[in-house]
Amino acid sequence: MLSYVIRRLLLMIPTLIGVTLLVFLIMAMAPGGLGAGLRDEAGSMRPEQRKVIEDYYKKRYGLDQPLWRQYLRWANQVSPVGLKDAGVGFPASWRVGVKVPDLGESFLRKRPVIDVVADTLPITLLLNLITIPIIYVISILSGIYAAKYRGKTFDVASGTAFLALWSLPTMWVGVMLLGLLANRDNLQWFPTAGLHDTQAGLMSFLPSWGGESGFERGWLLDTLWHLALPVLCLTYGGFAFMSKLMRASVLENLQSDYARTARAKGLADRVVLMRHVLSNSLLPLITVAAGILPGLLGGSLIVETIFSINGMGRLMIEAIQMKDRELVMSQTYVIGAISLLCVIVSDVCYAIADPRVSYE
Repeated sequence: MLSYVIRRLLLMIPTLIGVTLLVFLIMAMAPGGLGAGLRDEAGSMRPEQRKVIEDYYKKRYGLDQPLWRQYLRWANQVSPVGLKDAGVGFPASWRVGVKVPDLGESFLRKRPVIDVVADTLPITLLLNLITIPIIYVISILSGIYAAKYRGKTFDVASGTAFLALWSLPTMWVGVMLLGLLANRDNLQWFPTAGLHDTQAGLMSFLPSWGGESGFERGWLLDTLWHLALPVLCLTYGGFAFMSKLMRASVLENLQSDYARTARAKGLADRVVLMRHVLSNSLLPLITVAAGILPGLLGGSLIVETIFSINGMGRLMIEAIQMKDRELVMSQTYVIGAISLLCVIVSDVCYAIADPRVSYE
C-alpha cells in the first residue's frame, strides 16, 4: 500500500504539469493574451503613460519573455524543489534544492496570491465540509429504505423525485431559490447574499432570548441561516445521484449468495441488512467519493457567484474575467492538487473497506 501511495503521489507531478500547462496555453491564446488585465487597467491613461506602465509590468512579471519561458518560470516558482537564490532554502549554498513555494502576486489585487487564497479557501471548504456529510447521510438512509421496500410507495416516489432533482441545473435552482425564498417581494425567509449579517460582529455566539430586542439569533445561527440556500444548491444533485447508487448496491448485495446463506441460517432480515449487506453496499459510494469534492468545488463556482459568497469559486470567476494570470494559475494548481489527493484517499479507503482489494 505504501509503495502504491508513493507512486500515485509521484504521478501527481506530471498530471499537475499537464493541467496547469493546458490552462496557461488557453489564457495565452485568449484575446489580449496573458497581460490583457494589466493593459485594461492602464487603458484610460495617455499613450506615453500607458507605455511606461506596460513596460514596467512586462519587466516585473516577465510578460515580454517567450511563453515556454514564462510557464517554466511560474512552474519553478510554485515548485518546492527547483532553482533558487543562494542563501535560501536547502542546501543554502546551492542554486538548486528545496525551497518555499511561491504562488506569486495577483496582477490586479496587488497582494500575494497565497494571502488571497488563504482568505477564500476556508469559506469554500466550509461549504463543502457541511455539504458532504449531508449528501452521504441522506443517500445511505434513503438508499437502504428504498431497497428494503422495493416497489413500494417510498421507492417509487423517491426514485421519481431524485431523477427530477438530478435533472435540475444548479444555476436555475439557485436563481429560483433567491427569487422565491429570499426576495423581499415574495417570502423573504432567507438572506440574499454573503455568509453573515452586517451586525454579526456584535452578536453573541449562541442564540439568546431576553433584553430589549427580544430574541437574538447569535453568530452561529446567523451563519447557518445564510448557509441554508447555498448548501441546498450544493447538496440536492449529490444525494439524488448517490441515493440511486446506494439503492442499486443494496439490492445487488441482498440477492448475493452470502446474504441468502445468512438468511438460511435463521438471521433476521434486519441483521442481514445491517451486519452483512451494508458494509459491502458502501463500496460504490467510496468509489465516487473521489469525484465528490472536486465536483463540489466546481459547483461552488456557480453557487458562490449567485449568492455573493467570497470563496474560491467566486474568486476564480473574477480572476478569469480580469485575466489575472497568477491568480488563475495558482487556483488551478491548488484545486488540481486537492482533486488528485481526493482520488488517492478514495483508493486507500477502498482498500481498507474491502480486504480483497490489493494495490501491491
